[in-house]
Amino acid sequence: MAHPTPSSESPQLDALTEEGCYVALTDSPLSIIPIIDRVRSPKAGAIVLFAGTTRDTFAQKPVKELQYTAYRPLALRTMLTIARDIRAAHSLQAIAMVHRLGVCPIGEESILIAVSAPHRQAAWRAGEAALEACKERVEVWKREEFEGEGGVWRANRDGKVGIREDGKGEGGEGGGGD
Repeated sequence: MAHPTPSSESPQLDALTEEGCYVALTDSPLSIIPIIDRVRSPKAGAIVLFAGTTRDTFAQKPVKELQYTAYRPLALRTMLTIARDIRAAHSLQAIAMVHRLGVCPIGEESILIAVSAPHRQAAWRAGEAALEACKERVEVWKREEFEGEGGVWRANRDGKVGIREDGKGEGGEGGGGD
C-alpha cells in the first residue's frame, strides 16, 4: 500500500495523495475542472461530481455567508481514510475531495467530490457515500452567518444544533452549503 504524501501546491492548500485518492483543504475558491482531472481515467466510463454550494436562505432566514474551520492535520487524515474506504467499497478508479475553509460566499462551493468508476451506478453511489461520510466524520466546523442576526456554529453535518454567538441560545437545525 502506498503511503500518503503531503503536498503543498500553494500556501493556502493542504493535501494528501495516495494511489487513486486525493484530498485537500484550501482557503481559496474551489475549481471544478482540476478536481475532475484528478479522477479522469481511460478505464472509467463515468465521472460523478458533487458540488456543495452556499445557498442564500435557511429556514426562511437570509444567509449572509458560511465560514468553515478545521483541525487540518486530522481532517486531512480522516478525508484520506474515507477516500480509501469509498474507493475500495465501490471499485473506483479514483476519488478526489476538496473542502474549502474560511469564508464561503453565497453561490460558491464549499466542497467538491469527484469519483470515477467503470460504470455510472458505482460512481453515483460512491459520490453520495463520500459526501455523507465527510459530513459525518471530517473535523470541519461550519458557522452560518445570517443577515442582521449573527451566526451559529455547527458540526459540518445537517441536523446538529449549534450555539449562537450573540448569546441568545441554540440555533435552528440543518445547514447551508449542500
